[in-house]
Amino acid sequence: MKIVGQPLPNIPWRDKPEGYDGVIWRFEANPIIDWNPTKSTARVFNSAVVPFHGAFVGVFRADHKDGKARIHVGHSVDGVTWEIDDNPIQWKDESGQPYQPNYAYDPRVVEIEGTYYVVWCTDFGGASLGFGMTKDFKEFVRLENPFIPFNRNGVLFPRRVNGNYLMLSRPSDSGHTPFGDVFLSESPDLVYWGRHRRVMKSGGSGWWQSVKIGAGPTPIETSEGWLLFYHGVTGTCNGLVYSTGAALLDLENPSKVLYRTREYLMTPEKPYETTGFVPNVAFPCATLVDAPSGRIAIYYGAADTYVALAFAQMDELVDYIKNNSELLPGDAEEYR
Repeated sequence: MKIVGQPLPNIPWRDKPEGYDGVIWRFEANPIIDWNPTKSTARVFNSAVVPFHGAFVGVFRADHKDGKARIHVGHSVDGVTWEIDDNPIQWKDESGQPYQPNYAYDPRVVEIEGTYYVVWCTDFGGASLGFGMTKDFKEFVRLENPFIPFNRNGVLFPRRVNGNYLMLSRPSDSGHTPFGDVFLSESPDLVYWGRHRRVMKSGGSGWWQSVKIGAGPTPIETSEGWLLFYHGVTGTCNGLVYSTGAALLDLENPSKVLYRTREYLMTPEKPYETTGFVPNVAFPCATLVDAPSGRIAIYYGAADTYVALAFAQMDELVDYIKNNSELLPGDAEEYR
């Protein structure tokens, strides 16, 4: 099996600890971003990272000390130690006029054909998807919002498929969304979206993804399908718990699920995941991939307080997904 992508020899990486039998393992120095990372921000988490000019750049969710979420740019030489701008991204619309979101959180970033696109949750008559682009992470242009409210977890694919751009999302409601499945939408131009398909349902024989699910990082293209990390949510007497799973989607028809983890790959266990502003959250938002070696670095939000880092090896991970798969009725459901 091969990853379709570029070499990234400076990917953050740690070998699997001796004797560890999981397929995702945590960075021993987690969390990599702690409380109060800049003067104006209290917590940075649920953020996106991409390679940029031989180093790394990220778009970070930052909850300010007034309690409101905004998104900031950050830079890193090694992908572990980050310098985050104290001021939020200053957006302009396509005519060059200032166009700041009322709030902005949980961004994803992907490079497509030389442009970096950012999708986040914004206020558009209620929680919906904000959409913008940048070439240099200095100037940012807001584009048309792709969908009407209510929606979250917008994730673009890294290339067109059959001539169209693809975006995963989770239609929801105006509250804290006590439900949610993953849908796929297509666009010829990043403006008009249609051909909506439900990709995956919440549920299954276990409980870890019984309440809702949502797409995580940008899907990774492999020779056997699109590798998608996603979060699954369960309800407990002490609140919601966010865990991490993965699926393999068909290359030419990504609304078709080939394999999907029956059990979670990672669930809140460490103190920085179980204790924080919102306890019991492991929320994947970005990956870095070195195609020749199959190494994957996973950035995830922990307890709505920290940024943490984990690792996986592609061959081992996909083998595990295939051998521990459970497809649900309604996965890859047609529109009819």
